[in-house]
Amino acid sequence: EQADEKEENETWVFCGSKDADLTNFESTVALFDRVKPTHVIHLAAKVGGLFCNMKYNLDFFRVNMQINDNVLQAAHLSNVNKVVSCLSTCIFPDKTTYPLDETMLHNGPPHDSNFGYSYAKRMVVVLNQGYNTQYGRNYVSVIPTNVFGPHDNYHLEHSHVIPGLIHKMYLAKKFPEKHQFKIMGSGKPLRQFIFSRDLAKLMIWTVRNYSDEAPLILSVDETDEISILDAAKAIAKAMDFDISNVKFDTSGADGQFRKPVSNKRLREHLPSFKFTPFEEAIKQSVEWFIENFATCRK
Repeated sequence: EQADEKEENETWVFCGSKDADLTNFESTVALFDRVKPTHVIHLAAKVGGLFCNMKYNLDFFRVNMQINDNVLQAAHLSNVNKVVSCLSTCIFPDKTTYPLDETMLHNGPPHDSNFGYSYAKRMVVVLNQGYNTQYGRNYVSVIPTNVFGPHDNYHLEHSHVIPGLIHKMYLAKKFPEKHQFKIMGSGKPLRQFIFSRDLAKLMIWTVRNYSDEAPLILSVDETDEISILDAAKAIAKAMDFDISNVKFDTSGADGQFRKPVSNKRLREHLPSFKFTPFEEAIKQSVEWFIENFATCRK
């Protein structure tokens, strides 16, 4: 879908969980030996939504620590000089001032709801610093905000908020006698959502052009915060579904109410980058889900 972004001297190889067990060092090294990459975009992680994180914090910590250590060590042993690792805004301190920026990452503990995932991701920054200072590598990291878009994970319990809402609403529309659409929590928390196709363009730019050891936030502007309820309304508009009488399951936690980030450093590098308008991005995401419902991850 981003063929126009490919340069003549580049060959892109896409690997998934079927290609290697990244929690196993030998399997990870074998993957690097087969592909022989010169640059790596490291997106692999054990991920899940708020409630999944709350239930399995230890698992999220252990698995992500294994993956990150294995990938970066295998990259080093394969003489890969450039690795871009993907972090998350949820790893920032819980008690802090806003907007968040890259200098605040280690200023306090993360939110209790996902401390396992958060600390494991923070350690990527430590690993990068170690490889860069000890071996002269160019291992960097980026911090995207809440990502959504085609090819997401739509599991009803383990997905992130937007794909979860899309799946629940689709079932409520198609099988109203069996499924009632509810929003977990109050619907009031605010998030900066980034469309996966926009993030892909930024990741390509990063692997080619970004070399600072400090992580780089990849996000829409602060003024583009969206509430969970407004995200649901945008999905309903794209799906032609009435949620005027939507119900809220307030037995579910909201998590952090808001965690706005500053994209000032990104704008310094790419001042004219245009993000896809939220409603258009939701429309594309909903259309993809409906067209691929039979085979998508759910």
